[in-house]
Amino acid sequence: MGNDGYIQSLLRDGCHELELDIDRDGLAKLETYYLELRRWSRRMNLIGKNQSAEAIIADHFLDSLLLLPHFSKQQSSLVDVGSGAGFPGLVCKAVEPQLVLKLVEPRLKRVSFLRHIIRCLELDSVEVVAERVENVEMATLSSSHIVSRAVADIAEFLGMIEGIVSEPTRILCMKGPKWEEELILAQPVIDQMQLKLVRRDEFFLPYSGKQRFVLTFGKR
Repeated sequence: MGNDGYIQSLLRDGCHELELDIDRDGLAKLETYYLELRRWSRRMNLIGKNQSAEAIIADHFLDSLLLLPHFSKQQSSLVDVGSGAGFPGLVCKAVEPQLVLKLVEPRLKRVSFLRHIIRCLELDSVEVVAERVENVEMATLSSSHIVSRAVADIAEFLGMIEGIVSEPTRILCMKGPKWEEELILAQPVIDQMQLKLVRRDEFFLPYSGKQRFVLTFGKR
């Protein structure tokens, strides 16, 4: 089996294990994304050096796709704060074309990569905002969902996005096993913003076995 077929098989089998239904076109787009990520990473620090294909697929692609069940095919919009190389927002967009996406990323080299992937995959309804979220006009970031994957702890992230959060907004925090410690420290901010934890999902990633949690906050 060639390397390209191997990447699609890793994606397909990993999605099956996570009970995620990704069609053939979505798998092909993710494969292209993966190959471009590897190519750009030779000259830019997008992901950790010397990671295996399995580790990259698990820790970046499958981890990002854990968010898919949160999005309605017809109505969801997502702001991804500190998107980096596009995880998780752009990965979800690659397989869910109707998702309206804004990627907030201040580092210009990563902005160049994000725009390259958007062109490669021929995606629409996606915008790259090349700013720190604190410097963006908050009204322009109104959305049904806001996510952070690796930008800050819960308290700091909630403080960064306070101006975007409206009554129906769902805030998604992607965390590892120590999420409870962060949640305790964040309680004053959660109370100040009148939020509550409305959902907690737990996963073990295929190939790496890492434990992951998606915490969903909404208004009280």
